[in-house]
Amino acid sequence: MANVVVVGAQWGDEGKGKVVDLLTEFADVVVRFGGGPNAGHTLLVDGHKVVLHLLPSGILRANKRCILGDGMVVDPAELLDEIHSLEQRELLGSDPDLLISERAHLILPHHRALDEARERGSDALGTTRRGIGPAYEDKYGRRGVRVGDLLRPERFRERARLSLAEANRRLRAAGADAVPESTLEEYLRFGDLIARHVGDASRAISDEIARGRSVLFEGAQGALLDVDHGTYPFVTSSSTIAGGACTGTGVGPTHIHAVVGVCKAYSTRVGSGPFPTELDAEAGAKLRDAGAEFGATTGRPRRCGWLDGAALRMASRINGMTGLAVTKLDVLADQGKIKVCVGYRVDGKPRDEIPLDPDEIQRAEPVYETLDGWGDDTRRVRHLEDLPAQARRYLRNMEALSGVPLQIISLGPARGETIVLRNPFRSQ
Repeated sequence: MANVVVVGAQWGDEGKGKVVDLLTEFADVVVRFGGGPNAGHTLLVDGHKVVLHLLPSGILRANKRCILGDGMVVDPAELLDEIHSLEQRELLGSDPDLLISERAHLILPHHRALDEARERGSDALGTTRRGIGPAYEDKYGRRGVRVGDLLRPERFRERARLSLAEANRRLRAAGADAVPESTLEEYLRFGDLIARHVGDASRAISDEIARGRSVLFEGAQGALLDVDHGTYPFVTSSSTIAGGACTGTGVGPTHIHAVVGVCKAYSTRVGSGPFPTELDAEAGAKLRDAGAEFGATTGRPRRCGWLDGAALRMASRINGMTGLAVTKLDVLADQGKIKVCVGYRVDGKPRDEIPLDPDEIQRAEPVYETLDGWGDDTRRVRHLEDLPAQARRYLRNMEALSGVPLQIISLGPARGETIVLRNPFRSQ
């Protein structure tokens, strides 16, 4: 029995969905512990592209229990649409083994309206406008509405009206239209549709662990978007690092046996915020096209840059990573000379991790190493020793920068386009 956390080691969009999908084969339970429908995990299953926003990636495999944890924010309308879409495509059974935490917080229409209003201004952060930030604000402002409240209509109305009143005050101050109270009644009806899936997720996960069943904790976004440890204020609204698996599920840290950090062979970022290794427009567009770098949730083009090894080093430290999964190595095949940021200089002083202070990161100068590229197509390779020598050197460099052993190499979107060097579920 082993319990494994999979987290992003960059600014999100690292390909966690594929890694989780692969490792789900060895888990009994798959748990999302944070974030909301701003996360978009893209999978290629039997030639079919599947994008999941709220459901754990394990939902696509038979006989897996899937849980939405306490630390999530859930839009029931989007959740039901996602379930219906999978059913229509015959990718989901008629009654999936799905549990939604009664303590997860709800995203309501006025949260999306607030998000939309804020993103119109000059201080826009580049959010997905799905209402995630405002929902977490309500949670920590103690006026949040939780999934369990949907099953108790009077409590829901009382809590939701409090939340709505505060949202409308802010909307009017921003010159936006208020959200009518009738939207709350519409959401109340969703309670009947999800009631059989709602329960005490924290206790359920603990019970599964006590039975000796293996749990895969699925992270969202990436370490550099963590609300505490990322490039603040250009971050998400929740804990995205491995420690969030404990706070977002109520499972103690002694029950976590391994942490797999997922990292692209290069770097991308969506939305605003500092990105020191970002390429210029022409080179960035070349990498974007080669890697199909467009957001799974919004379709927005991602900003592209060289691998930030100093950021990877920090991500490894704050997550307590025990292994590294590298994705999209195949994308670099035709990139010629490849640069890797191995550190920074700030005001002439060396730094071995990415600086997070907003002023310092603006003055930071990446220190690059240049490596030879490889022109060979690697997508058909299934053994490490069959990769081009330059590609193996690049991977060893990533391993050294992260300080943890390489476990998984992804060479394309399909399940089979993968080299598994070490399975974290079988190495405990």
